[in-house]
Amino acid sequence: MKNKAQTMDFIKKYAMIIVLVLVVIFFTIMTQGKMLLPQNISNLISQNAYVFILATGMLLCILTGGNIDLSVGSVVCFVGAVGAELMMKLHVNMYVAVLIMFLLGTAIGAFQAFWIAFVRIPPFIVTLAGMLAFRGLSNVVLDGLTVSIADKEDFVFVFGGGANCYIPDVFNVEGINLLCLIVALVAAGIFLFLQIHKRNVRIRKGFDVEKATPFFVKNGIITAVIVAFGTLLSLYKGIPMVLIWIVAVILVYHYITSNTRVGRYFYAVGGNEKATKLSGINTNKVYFLAYTNMGFLAALAGMVTIARLTSAQPTYGQNYEMDAIGSCFIGGASAYGGIGTVPGVIIGATLMGVINLGMSIMGVDQNWQKVVKGMVLLAAVIFDVVSKRGGKLIAD
Repeated sequence: MKNKAQTMDFIKKYAMIIVLVLVVIFFTIMTQGKMLLPQNISNLISQNAYVFILATGMLLCILTGGNIDLSVGSVVCFVGAVGAELMMKLHVNMYVAVLIMFLLGTAIGAFQAFWIAFVRIPPFIVTLAGMLAFRGLSNVVLDGLTVSIADKEDFVFVFGGGANCYIPDVFNVEGINLLCLIVALVAAGIFLFLQIHKRNVRIRKGFDVEKATPFFVKNGIITAVIVAFGTLLSLYKGIPMVLIWIVAVILVYHYITSNTRVGRYFYAVGGNEKATKLSGINTNKVYFLAYTNMGFLAALAGMVTIARLTSAQPTYGQNYEMDAIGSCFIGGASAYGGIGTVPGVIIGATLMGVINLGMSIMGVDQNWQKVVKGMVLLAAVIFDVVSKRGGKLIAD
């Protein structure tokens, strides 16, 4: 019985990682290895950068009690539209335009957060209104037309758009990007060192720690994946600029949610808002921070989007909110709030990206791709709900 319980705990804890590995293997076989070509790995990053960014912000909203933000796709479009107009028609300096875009996205987030946090209008209603309003405003700003930013090379490079937006290799070795390979090895080494250091600190303080064998096996596999990932990128063009933004967002928000008092507040509110309020925490401010931050990250996603596509269009950002929400739930965030991690969200976003890329390479129709993504999302939520009932499919 004990071994069975341990096996079930292992499957529950690493279910999405196991699924991700199986999906990668499946598409690698079905595409005859094309799935793991260096160029496709690089495309996986650039095409799904917005998902990683938005899903990280969406996690904070979901942690507060299973709440979501339906407006992020429209905000991405609106902020991108304003930025394109500023740079191309008003000839505003790129850095000034970027600052205005960040301020605009944050202001939109704060506006919606006010109604959610202090007036206590349900987030679904507020953000649904925002989804409609900012989509309409995007059309107004762009006058229904496309605005090209292809000649804004600095902006396109900094935010990772286009075919040449990769960090230059200072070593200039033919056929392999040594800078990328070195960065991957250093990153893998730092990761492994930090994990061992963290374990040793917990041992010295008398805390329970994972047994040595599973600890080193798990972290050894992660280290190997980092090196393999860097090796594949080094065989194409190296490190995409947008990867820098993704890593920065992941590291910052992982630290906030794991090691700060504010991060613990999000989990506390989602776990039991009344108890959290009675303990002296201002839950209104927690909601306000979550949705204001969502606007800030939507602005960054807007910049990444128009940089990759080198233009702004009224249709950009459609269904972005669904990709972000799906990544959170697939990555282990609870539909009831209070549970979820940034690494889990990244696994969910990667799984969504792999499914998209794999089916695209196979030539699967876009409509069937949506069907598959919908079923994956439903399966993830069912797994979360059923596991909380101790394996019971039907509620008592």
